[in-house]
Amino acid sequence: MTTAIAALSSTAGRSHLQESLFSWLAPESTPPLPETKALVESDPEGPPEPPAEEEKVDLSHVWVVAAEIEVIPKIAKVADYRGSFKATEGQRIDALEVYCKGCRRPYDEVTGQDCSAKIDNRHLIGGDQSTRAKRKIPVPPRNARVVPGGRIQRRGIEAYVGGVSRPPR
Repeated sequence: MTTAIAALSSTAGRSHLQESLFSWLAPESTPPLPETKALVESDPEGPPEPPAEEEKVDLSHVWVVAAEIEVIPKIAKVADYRGSFKATEGQRIDALEVYCKGCRRPYDEVTGQDCSAKIDNRHLIGGDQSTRAKRKIPVPPRNARVVPGGRIQRRGIEAYVGGVSRPPR
């Protein structure tokens, strides 16, 4: 049996396939544009980035209606248990008040203005918490005496037997 050995050319065969397979690894040798080169030399940080477009915050009110709806006793029981119910079609609902869900202010006072709760909601939590006054300790009456109580054991078997860590029955 005779075996013929022939050299593979670079245009046909495996070596050409390997070169094309890994050609993306070779660095590109494109000359830089003259404008870019001048800019890089004068400003080492590169070209300034375009300003990012900021998303506008939605400051509009979310309106809710406090309503009064007459229901039958069966629906009243479901509403009391679940906290919600389904109204019947065509039922008339009397609106007691229309106000913003966020800032809780009436419609006629703040219509056309931005919602203050979305801007700063400190007014809803009693003002700035860092500058708010501390709670006042009540002063006992003049003729009152403070009587110290017994020591309460909160840990160990004594606490369990005493009922401190047990749920009430």
